[in-house]
Amino acid sequence: MTGTRAFGRGDGGQQFVELPRCKLVVLSGDQRGQEALMAGEVYRIGKSPKNDLVLDDETVSRAHCEILREARGFLLRDLGSTNGTLLDGAEIREAYLKPGCVITVGEVELKVRPHSERIEILPSEAERFGLAYGRSLGMREIFGLLERLAATDATMLLGGETGTGKDVLARSIHAASARADKPFIVVDCGAVVGTLIESEIFGHERGAFTGANARREGAFELADGGTVFLDEVGELPLDLQPKLLRVLEERRFRRVGGSREIRVDVRIVAASKRNLELEVARGKFREDLYFRLAVVRITVPPLRERLDDVALLADKLLASFALKQAGQPKLKLSEEASAGLRAHDWPGNVRELRNVLERAGYMTLAMGQTEVGVAHLPAGLAGVSMGSTALPTFDPAASYRDTKARFEEDFESRYVRWLLDRHEGNVSAAARAADMDRKYLSKLAKKHDLR
Repeated sequence: MTGTRAFGRGDGGQQFVELPRCKLVVLSGDQRGQEALMAGEVYRIGKSPKNDLVLDDETVSRAHCEILREARGFLLRDLGSTNGTLLDGAEIREAYLKPGCVITVGEVELKVRPHSERIEILPSEAERFGLAYGRSLGMREIFGLLERLAATDATMLLGGETGTGKDVLARSIHAASARADKPFIVVDCGAVVGTLIESEIFGHERGAFTGANARREGAFELADGGTVFLDEVGELPLDLQPKLLRVLEERRFRRVGGSREIRVDVRIVAASKRNLELEVARGKFREDLYFRLAVVRITVPPLRERLDDVALLADKLLASFALKQAGQPKLKLSEEASAGLRAHDWPGNVRELRNVLERAGYMTLAMGQTEVGVAHLPAGLAGVSMGSTALPTFDPAASYRDTKARFEEDFESRYVRWLLDRHEGNVSAAARAADMDRKYLSKLAKKHDLR
């Protein structure tokens, strides 16, 4: 009985998601005949009203046992109960459930029945989900899926290139869930030094390592009741991945240097620009952790594959920019500038579009105008023909060598301008991306007056 979901398309091309569930039927006691469906990642059984399935029986402990959804299936675990937990008559500490098996909790018997919920997902009719916007079919399919699943506690893995808006979708998922009024804590696994990432996630006790002068709560502890967003989870060191897997499965952990186990209730949303399935095949990412994160997998398409969204995103970004400029008029995009934006391939995706429009907005306001035109866009942007970006025309009086030299000069200027624009003027980053010598790139920038 697997704990992961199937996702795909039916014969008619419709999108669907199949969610395996665990259904429990009470076979004995005063609650005989009652049915309970496990919908979340952790399902607790006991006499306390805080449990998901409350069994009002004197032989049942207040916190008797729990069922965890894992990559391999549903794991039954005893929680130190007084009368023990039995599975098909044998007392267990933990064991995986099979369809038709019987769990004995104190003297109450529960039968396990598989239950699979198949949900057909239609593209959303809305052009937004929370903070995310899009009118293309690819984005509306994502919105349709999230409209059905964001309210659940399902763990989600967001894939896609840098700058596609995975962080915006993660925040929107949290805002659409029952945890919206609880913390949303971000852990950027690629930005924290490897030696400190464990402390960032789990926290540490005073004196746990050099420089730990005070106790610190980690992301999971801070997010209790809310959502933890593991950004760029593919950058997580291999030696830390088993520890993350344990807290995902058990929802409990120890701070670095601590001995006390801390139990938390959190939802996990993860994101990675890497192909984690490929990383698993290369041995750089644990397979069990991947399946634990990929309960619902969503791949955000790059902006070049959804150019229908460019105009909508541009309007929203310009409106957002106008809000930051108190007392300034609202900006609009000219038809020529809109065509220029659509012609660009957007290697930096929505993040690049935001940077381009913010720069264009400042230039437009500085010139006392309210319409963003092609003159306000970066010269290296595809589809914008101005100044040095226009291709040289052929001169019948010029030789082949001179014509070629003019084309090469123009290409060199346009490429360096585009490269520096893409990396926001950071010469070192631009040189690394283009596999160029930094000094040579600086020389070219100076030559074409791009510094």
